[in-house]
Amino acid sequence: MSARTIAAAAGVNQALVFYHFGTVDDLLTAACRASTADRIGHWSTRLTEVSSLRELLAVGQELHERERELGNVSVLAQLLAGAQADERLAAPTAAALQLWVDEIESVLRRLLAGSPFAEIADVPGLARAVCAAFVGLELYDGVDRSAARQATAALDQLAVLIEIVDDLGPVARRALRSRVNRATRRD
Repeated sequence: MSARTIAAAAGVNQALVFYHFGTVDDLLTAACRASTADRIGHWSTRLTEVSSLRELLAVGQELHERERELGNVSVLAQLLAGAQADERLAAPTAAALQLWVDEIESVLRRLLAGSPFAEIADVPGLARAVCAAFVGLELYDGVDRSAARQATAALDQLAVLIEIVDDLGPVARRALRSRVNRATRRD
């Protein structure tokens, strides 16, 4: 994308792109961060209100539908594709994704507090996995909506299993904790 194309779409003089941002890459970096921060701000309250992993998944599905309608899923796909071949796009795209990871990590820390999973979970890694799965499902949805829905349903089943474990009594939780400790020591 050229400065001329961007300036024409914005209805401004091409020199303004260079004056305010220096390069097209710097403009894309600023736009990526600003747009991501704006979208996180939009969803932050909903994410703060989430009280279960199933509810987090439901908010994720709602977020996906809304962001797809706005065209943000297409923009993300283009940024990810471009970042594969252009290091100048990789860093700002990764930084924008990290904003989402940070948001999801705080939700997961809150949701997993007191859960047997909290003792073994790498919450930052889990937050990255959740965000990566979400991005993958967004892209997958564009080529096979039925399969993406099936994958989302499988995640919902996993969330149900976690809720069941969290509702176990103290004796069963201790037994589970013991089994988890033995299993993780083998690794």
